[in-house]
Amino acid sequence: MKQVKVNAYEVGLVFRKGALQKVLEQGTYWFWKGEQVYVYDTTREFIAPVELNILLANEQLAAMLELVEVKDTELVLQYVNGILKAVLKAGRYTFWKGPVNYAFVKVDISKVAIDPGFDRMVLNHALLAPYVRTYTIENYEKGVLFMDGKFEGFLESGIYHWWKNPVVIQVAKVDTRQLQVEINGQEILTKDKAALRLNAWAQYKVLDIEKALLQNKEYERQLYISIQLVLREYVAGFGFDELLEKKEAIAPYMLERIKDKAEALGVEVVGFGIRDIILPGDVKEIMNQVLVAEKRAQANTIMRREETASTRSLLNTAKLMEENAMLWKLKEMEYVEKIAEKISTITVNGNGKLVEQLKELFTPK
Repeated sequence: MKQVKVNAYEVGLVFRKGALQKVLEQGTYWFWKGEQVYVYDTTREFIAPVELNILLANEQLAAMLELVEVKDTELVLQYVNGILKAVLKAGRYTFWKGPVNYAFVKVDISKVAIDPGFDRMVLNHALLAPYVRTYTIENYEKGVLFMDGKFEGFLESGIYHWWKNPVVIQVAKVDTRQLQVEINGQEILTKDKAALRLNAWAQYKVLDIEKALLQNKEYERQLYISIQLVLREYVAGFGFDELLEKKEAIAPYMLERIKDKAEALGVEVVGFGIRDIILPGDVKEIMNQVLVAEKRAQANTIMRREETASTRSLLNTAKLMEENAMLWKLKEMEYVEKIAEKISTITVNGNGKLVEQLKELFTPK
């Protein structure tokens, strides 16, 4: 014989020739050699040693167990003493009643929608996260929802959750802020066959998400090409010199011409500008020569104008001096003063008449 002790919070099952004979609660028992005893901890899940339906035929054991059946289209959230401990997938599970407070929440995942009242903290739990699809639409975005390739509706900003199942979910998002497209390195011929390279930019906003995503494919690329073609059309309609003179008119023209095409794409172009106009090397050299020649001509004109003014001033001064002897004498003294500033020493040799001569020289008549 052999002795078997069943402690508190344990249950023993006695089998003879593979058949359940008895259920043992706390105590000490003696058995013959042919009997097999399994002792289970009732704080843990019960794993049946034989087919579960056979064991549940025992009314005493069935009353001690809680059976949880999970279908293929279901999940069961297992809570232990109010805390989520496991997510049960399809199958049959048995737990002991009594020492541990179990709670089971069954959810249907055959549909993608999640009950709005479902706790978000539970949806974000690490145990449940593998079974949930989460999409975030930022405050500056709008979304479009497709299920199995079919349009379902528009999504405003927020966080969305759906169950993972065979249904294919796609979420397309559009940034509704003001965006900018760069149109760089455009090689364009003017009307007089001058090759230019332009770098431009355009600012736009998405106004109609249905047109942008549902009625058009790659609306950003289509907008880029439309702006590119209108810009080429404008540049090709003017000669090089005329284009440089009218470069300020490019933006209004572009905004007006691109308006209808942008509207068909669901966007609005709110700004346009030319960042650079790059000339070929030979044209740039010629332009520099023209600019230097123009500046030289302007400088010569200014110099001639100043010389004429200076001559006219001298003529007026001469007329005044001719009419006024005192002014003439003052002018002579002014020049003598300027000469005297550069002379450090004056030596005068002569007889007594020299002083009289100097006196006559500097005294006005």
